[in-house]
Amino acid sequence: MTDWPCPWRGPAAMDAGASLADLLTAAAAGDRAALRAVYQAQSVRLFGIANAILRDRDLSSDAMQDAFIRIAQRAHQFDASRGTPEAWLGAIVRHAALDIIRARGREIATDDPNLGDEPVAPEAEDRLAATAEGRRLRECLQGLEARNRDGIVLAFVHGLSHPQIAERLGTPLGTVKSWIRRGLLALKECLA
Repeated sequence: MTDWPCPWRGPAAMDAGASLADLLTAAAAGDRAALRAVYQAQSVRLFGIANAILRDRDLSSDAMQDAFIRIAQRAHQFDASRGTPEAWLGAIVRHAALDIIRARGREIATDDPNLGDEPVAPEAEDRLAATAEGRRLRECLQGLEARNRDGIVLAFVHGLSHPQIAERLGTPLGTVKSWIRRGLLALKECLA
């Protein structure tokens, strides 16, 4: 039997209208039902992030487990003034996946000869595009110059470091950093 409480026992889980930020606040206070609700609401999206980086379901499951341990331990660090709960959770999963890659001592090979990146499964893209936030993000990404968009996607979706992106694109490191920085500023302005 799991040590998770039933969903109806925790105060945050009782409030069906609780926002993700509210659930993280409750999880920070020790409400395990709130943590479970965060998992139920975000696990598919977060698993997609891990799988896009690791391209291995078992390793992605490991990353999710590591990430939710970190989320449980660090929920008190979430600050809504610095970003959305979705971005905060995504960063934790991304870091957990990158830690697995570093622990293995190598980057996992891909099948894509052009970019060296395996595309995200279409159904995951469709689910993201189905949300208003997903549609807006896609529109903003499409509005960026190709080099800025490619740098952002390689960094934040596929988990490559700036030096790896520079090597992959055959571009100086400083140039890649500038592209990504300019792209992120344009995205922030577009999404505001």
